[in-house]
Amino acid sequence: MTELSREINRQVGLLITRRGEVAYVIVGSYKDLFIPDLSGFRASSVRFRGLRLLHTHLDREGLTGDDLTDLALLRLDLVSAVEAEPDGLPGLVHSAHLVPENAEDRFWNTLEPVRPSALDLDFPAFIRTLEGEFARQERTRKVDAKDRALLVRVETNPAFDSEGALAELRELAVTSGVEVFDTVLQHRPQMDPKYVVGRGKLSEIVIKALQIGANLLVFDHELTPAQIRSITDFTELRVIDRTQVILDIFAHRARSREGKIQVELAQLKYRLPRLVRRDTSLSRLAGGIGGTGPGETKLEVDRRRVRERIHRLEKELKDIEQARGQRRVKRGKAGLPVISIVGYTNAGKSTLLNALTKSRVFVENRLFATLDPKSARLRFPRDTEAVITDTVGFIRDLPPELFAAFRSTLEELNEADVLLHVVDVSNPDFESHIAAVEKVLSEIGVLHKPTLMIFNKEDCFPDKEMLANLCRRFEATAVSALSPGTLSGLIERLETRLGDAWRSSPHTVSPPPCSQ
Repeated sequence: MTELSREINRQVGLLITRRGEVAYVIVGSYKDLFIPDLSGFRASSVRFRGLRLLHTHLDREGLTGDDLTDLALLRLDLVSAVEAEPDGLPGLVHSAHLVPENAEDRFWNTLEPVRPSALDLDFPAFIRTLEGEFARQERTRKVDAKDRALLVRVETNPAFDSEGALAELRELAVTSGVEVFDTVLQHRPQMDPKYVVGRGKLSEIVIKALQIGANLLVFDHELTPAQIRSITDFTELRVIDRTQVILDIFAHRARSREGKIQVELAQLKYRLPRLVRRDTSLSRLAGGIGGTGPGETKLEVDRRRVRERIHRLEKELKDIEQARGQRRVKRGKAGLPVISIVGYTNAGKSTLLNALTKSRVFVENRLFATLDPKSARLRFPRDTEAVITDTVGFIRDLPPELFAAFRSTLEELNEADVLLHVVDVSNPDFESHIAAVEKVLSEIGVLHKPTLMIFNKEDCFPDKEMLANLCRRFEATAVSALSPGTLSGLIERLETRLGDAWRSSPHTVSPPPCSQ
């Protein structure tokens, strides 16, 4: 190898299988090698590629950054560079291999350079031991989930609560059944248009995923179709974004026919611009002899079918909206005032509805535990009653596809006489949650509605004096939906606010008494 390398003045490389067979002979330039597509070897090993690279260096140098990057990104068993002396004889051999996750945050281990005659590495035993170390470390995590994720966020605003955003993404991932292994936060002036985090940082993320056994990258951003393709091709890992995680949660939680239609519609609108097909063998369905033209591509057929399905779902939603309008008319004739509970997801809206009306709506300490709206009658101490409705929880940067699909449901808030804004005051980021909810209410056009703010989970807020100051600042009432004894003040304020809203509204009758 070294003699030939000197003769042609180019690097020469071999890719060798674990059986000792030469899979590829590569001829590069004076400075580097171009390694061919190795996707055919992906199944040869659970973690590694099953190939080791041996190549020459013409400048008596050790392993370069490109060598180590190839080692990590291509998941090679080992990379070795042998110095080609001016007379064509071999010099020192420089080698390196990947290492499991460690306290020093090392990605690879570089071996001591030796002469070829001193190479005594029992490679089959070495690679079995190395893969065993990776496997043992993965077993210590006791992971049962199919998806093992690394969460990634790029922050361009130094003042933004990036850690809080990643914590929320972790909750979303866990809710969708993903096991979160680690998080990566990068600060940079602006996002990389192709790889989001930049090529260098993405290389580190791939190595980290290899070390800890992650098979999924979840980005806390909405990725473009081109970015998803670029990152997937570079990392050979599954790549999804925050919107996909939320859509997946909604798909699992929808129970009513309307909810299922809304979620499917949002998913189709999200996927339509992201439909791609790599298999060119299926690129044409018709054409050739007997055809009148080149035919329609398989991708075009897929897109056409998605558009047709979107059109049918939108028509079904319009029919449901008409039926909902008829129910509103009946409710208006009954003269019952309407209270709508709004708030950030997992703020305790359904729990509060159960506490106020003795309902049995499903509750769980997870994001978007309940998706379908629920209504019940609330009786006040003064023998009046109202309809109280729980709506879908809001979230920061609500995906536009979901907002569009659920817009007709959210516009039900236009019929509300009073909004009950529930806030999880125990969450350190509750103020940004308030802002997120008010942003959605503003987009719907109901921010002007009479609103009563409720600080829920006051039992989880240790500083009662600070809580009292916050209540005065936001004109809120502190309660615990799990403690009925804390709700009397809320009910009194709600009845007063509801009476004020009716007196200032176009209603010509007062709130009706409850039926005997």
